[in-house]
Amino acid sequence: MRKNLLFLSRRRSIRRRRGGRLESLVPVQDLGDKPVDKVPIHVIHLDQDDPRKCTARKMHANGHVALHESITRVPKRGYLLDPKSKIILGPEDRNLIAIGAAIVVLDCSWKRIDESLEEIAGITKLEGRVLPALLAANPVSWGRVGRLSSVEAIAATLAILGHKEQAASILEPFQFGSQFLSLNREPLEAYAIAKSRDEVSGLQSEFFDVE
Repeated sequence: MRKNLLFLSRRRSIRRRRGGRLESLVPVQDLGDKPVDKVPIHVIHLDQDDPRKCTARKMHANGHVALHESITRVPKRGYLLDPKSKIILGPEDRNLIAIGAAIVVLDCSWKRIDESLEEIAGITKLEGRVLPALLAANPVSWGRVGRLSSVEAIAATLAILGHKEQAASILEPFQFGSQFLSLNREPLEAYAIAKSRDEVSGLQSEFFDVE
């Protein structure tokens, strides 16, 4: 069985030395600013996918995200989730998000990801962040590493940065939402309690076949 599915059948414990108990996803803390209750989420929607399967539209309909057809409309402060970025999402990114910066997602077809990223390149000043490895639970890409839908990518970002309740709320309207959290429970917890970007990067190989 491939390594990326091993932890589904053989649960391994990731523990911090606090009485041998597994720590839960940690909230943002000690940042010098009062953490926001709700992280602003913005989606650049390029209208490339089947509307019936578009998670961005459903999130917008449920009031969880702001939807934009142009990147010029998104906030100037925050992070753009970019699967081609060389910088992995990590605890160093919590400070900016905690004081109201936005998470921005490019909603496009995976088949057209390169051209879509080129379309917005040079227009935005937002820093790109790539998510650590996770399993998709959406019906189009179930079980594939990294092929997350927009809602899965947003929820993963929120969970890793300490906003677990908002992540669960965004996923709740989707039939595969709870399964995404279940499939990725251990890696999400590990990434969330990591102390550095480098640690997050290294943890990926504990669960998946990634370099």
